[in-house]
Amino acid sequence: MNKILQLKGRFEKRVNQSGMGSPKLPAGSSVSSAHIFELKKQLETVRDFWLDKSAIKNTLVSVHYSRVVAKSNRLRVLLADKGKDPVSSICGAKFVEASYEGSPVIKHVFTHYVSRSAIDEAISYLDIAGSLVQDIFSGDITSENTAQIENYMHLIKKSIAKTTFLKVILDAFYVEAFAVDEYTGNYDDATLVTLYKTDADTRLLLKSFGIQVSENNFIDDTTFLLEPGQLMTLCNNAPYLVAMSVVDFSEINHDDVFLKDTFSNAGSPLIKKPHNEPVVGVIDTLFDENVYFHEWVEFHNMVSPDIPLEASDYNHGTAVSSIIVDGPKGNPKLDDGCGHFRVRHFGVASGRGFSFTYVLRSIREIIANNLDIKVWNLSLGSNYPVDDNFISPVAAELDRIQSEYDVIFVVAGTNRPAYKNSEIKIGSPADSLNSIVVNSVNMKGEIASYSRCGPVLSFFQKPDLCYYGGDGVLQNEKIAVCENSMGASFKAGTSFAAPWITRKLAYLINVVGLTKEVAKALLIDSAAAWRPLNLDSKYVGYGIVPVRIEDIMNSRDDEIKFFITGSTDDYEIYNYQLPVPVVNNKHPFIARAVLVYFPACNRNQGVDYTSTEMDLHFGRVKAEGKIQAINDNRQSEKGVILYEGEARQIYRKWDNVKRVCELVKSRSVAKKKYGSGMWGISIITKERMSSKNRKTLNYGIVITLKEITGKNRIDEFIKSCMAYGWLVNRIDVQTQIDINSQADADIELE
Repeated sequence: MNKILQLKGRFEKRVNQSGMGSPKLPAGSSVSSAHIFELKKQLETVRDFWLDKSAIKNTLVSVHYSRVVAKSNRLRVLLADKGKDPVSSICGAKFVEASYEGSPVIKHVFTHYVSRSAIDEAISYLDIAGSLVQDIFSGDITSENTAQIENYMHLIKKSIAKTTFLKVILDAFYVEAFAVDEYTGNYDDATLVTLYKTDADTRLLLKSFGIQVSENNFIDDTTFLLEPGQLMTLCNNAPYLVAMSVVDFSEINHDDVFLKDTFSNAGSPLIKKPHNEPVVGVIDTLFDENVYFHEWVEFHNMVSPDIPLEASDYNHGTAVSSIIVDGPKGNPKLDDGCGHFRVRHFGVASGRGFSFTYVLRSIREIIANNLDIKVWNLSLGSNYPVDDNFISPVAAELDRIQSEYDVIFVVAGTNRPAYKNSEIKIGSPADSLNSIVVNSVNMKGEIASYSRCGPVLSFFQKPDLCYYGGDGVLQNEKIAVCENSMGASFKAGTSFAAPWITRKLAYLINVVGLTKEVAKALLIDSAAAWRPLNLDSKYVGYGIVPVRIEDIMNSRDDEIKFFITGSTDDYEIYNYQLPVPVVNNKHPFIARAVLVYFPACNRNQGVDYTSTEMDLHFGRVKAEGKIQAINDNRQSEKGVILYEGEARQIYRKWDNVKRVCELVKSRSVAKKKYGSGMWGISIITKERMSSKNRKTLNYGIVITLKEITGKNRIDEFIKSCMAYGWLVNRIDVQTQIDINSQADADIELE
């Protein structure tokens, strides 16, 4: 096998030099005066709705688009407050599904918080534009008309400026309707409610409706916990203020216990004493300090002393920690070569259930006080499916933490409740985008019977990965865990798949010394290999991670695997000096790549949740200095028109994981060499809202080259890379394993 390589080289920078150009309709499109006047009428209805509403200073207006729209195709002039861009007033975003000619169509809906004068001005603009289209263009303005607008300016300029007129036409083309959307949820359970972000003080607002909320029940300035009666009161007074809601309490999903057994070790200690092994964080139910590996676990009980506890309240958390500390003991077929890990275990829930409000506050406190821990396991989750239009509060908190701090979470994909026989979406916090979300397969690698599915926000790939979590009725079909001092239990669930991935991740980060970006990319790359995503991806994500750590870190003899890390706050960074070996003027390789980054996210933006897009281009460098991407990615090329929905679906725009992969064919053909035979890497970074406050963002790329004739060309590749200024480092996993083994060994001093 070939060892993985670390490449370090210089990336050049380029600023964004493209301008917006003069506004004009897409080729072949048109806007009717009837549609413009209908939009005007709808805005008048919205204006009238707010005449007698005084709960907030300004107004909330929902803009329904005809499709999923890019940032550049959202409102340009309508609903703009003076001196501001309309996009800056967005306080919520969601998708709605409609039917077009028998097929489902996904559409964007954005909610804006704007002044009444902004509505009045938009009504005026629509009235003027509608009249001009009616009088000058016979009720229908086409793309040809907008391209030749100068021919009509002598008729238009008396009423409205050219650019303003064209922007109104473009706004009208993409907007389907204006409305005021209201909350339509139920009032059966204690609920975490989020209001649209306005300039109102939430606490005073609630008091004005007679609703008293304890400070302990506030998550942030706009998210808080309400009892059913309080939620009903809020919705009776102002249903238009509620942006999203999620049920607060979740029962612990008790995984089946098959039988108990006893760990046996023929008179010697069941486990050696801990030394300086890496520490992993666990947030779960309580931990039983009577188990054989208790010296490996530092336990912190964060459950309120007012809550009565039973022995069963310790089982789940203890079982999870047993896998992280010493999982291979009871599961020799899953021996990953990662050794033992110490655990700092925080008990935040009883075995009967938990409040997401309390768990969220606890996570904030735990992480802030334990920043020395890089890898965390969270195997708690909700029975309720996630919403298609917003991220749950706990998942959003995990994403914020991972964006701001050098930590990473592994989250269980949640199990399907026993009373549910149909397909069900994963539960919170498995909708966390920055976390690694893990689902289960049985010991044969088949989707577990209790699996729940993604995607998240109708788009993002969740779960990320799968691992063996047990399934079936036989002892050897389940996962052996230690949940108390009575011996081994055999269980099944995503709770017991996730800790195995936590072990591998902790090894890659704490032992090998990889960044969290590269570690996550390596796990995804090893699971997906050369396979395309298929219909099972909503259950298994990118695939099943190999058991042995060597199979994640190393590659086959006919493969060259390397990783690159870096950070950027520039529009584009690139390197066109990657010397992929050439044979007879051709590159005898197919390639794949995985890019991972941890963007800031904004829950208030709904489906437009991630704030930053990194667009990966990887492939041969053509003579004119452009990359021939292996996935034919041409998103950022001049003159290329690609609708937002297509960019998201095909190139995973706004996803924080980018994977591109060529297919392995029985008769793959070598690629033609362009020019000097170099390959290139380019990362183009875009911001959802404004690029003015762009922060430096770390990234990790894992690239694999497969030689189609089966030859090992890694030495040739290393030699060429060094000749072109790359620093090359071979990562030797076996050396790290030997070092760990020696560290675990007892040393006798004479």
